[in-house]
Amino acid sequence: MLHAGIAGWWFVISELAVVVTTRNEEGNVGKCLRSVSGWVDQVFVIDSENTDRTVEIAREYAEVVTLPYEEGKIIPWIFQWGLEHLPFRNEWVLILEADQEVTPELRRELQTLLARKDIQESGFYIRRKQMFRGKWIRHGGYGSKYLLKLFRRSVSRLDPEEEDTRVYVDGRTAKLGAWLVEDNAKEREILFYLEKHIRYARAFAREEQRRRKSGMQFKTQPRFPGTPDQKVLWMKSIYYRLPLYIRPALYFFYRYFILLGFLDGKTGFVFHFLQSFWFRLVVDVRLEELLKSEAHPAERMTES
Repeated sequence: MLHAGIAGWWFVISELAVVVTTRNEEGNVGKCLRSVSGWVDQVFVIDSENTDRTVEIAREYAEVVTLPYEEGKIIPWIFQWGLEHLPFRNEWVLILEADQEVTPELRRELQTLLARKDIQESGFYIRRKQMFRGKWIRHGGYGSKYLLKLFRRSVSRLDPEEEDTRVYVDGRTAKLGAWLVEDNAKEREILFYLEKHIRYARAFAREEQRRRKSGMQFKTQPRFPGTPDQKVLWMKSIYYRLPLYIRPALYFFYRYFILLGFLDGKTGFVFHFLQSFWFRLVVDVRLEELLKSEAHPAERMTES
């Protein structure tokens, strides 16, 4: 079946389903869903009890499923729930967060790829074009960051214990050439960005505490060279071994100077400083609090 649109002719990919997670995303979700509307067989939105117009907007484009909102319920857990419970007709799944959108170039590449009958891979990495407050962050490790977004449902899973959204695939993976754009309209207000990353800092500190306490391993072997995820986990395993409070400064230096983050200008400085230093410093402070309360249970603080 063919559909005509502004960007030209396209056809529905009958083998593909898209899953989007949302909570209070009325400023983002429409753009995300319009980017997949009309050429994907199934589109699901898993909404965590929003309090704005997210569901009203999403229902124009997708089947909406509501999960009860729980503080601390993380996106990987929600995606994994979706893989296990949504009524898929398809083997191939593309996962998106509400501030991400498929470019026309990526749509065409996906259509060409999934029209093939000889696909040997089980998952595909897609380059993310990271926007921050209206500017493309080209450097500091973000100019060519790959995320595993497209995968065969039957051989893939997420780790509900891991705070990062990372898909683990049994089988070969490859990279696609086109971009996925990530542009959170809410982050144009800096206080939203800070509040969001305070929540992430609590979550990242909890995960590192669990890994230190139980020796919990990642679901794939950290390795360099390796897949993009194996490289990230290899660097994370090194980062975990560095001293608290020193490692955020080292990471900022690496991102801003070695990986040329300074070339992103004033907006880039704000992004790289907040994301690679301030946020990581808050994680370290919270992690130290958790480790101290673990060592001295009588002084244990309440997680909020």
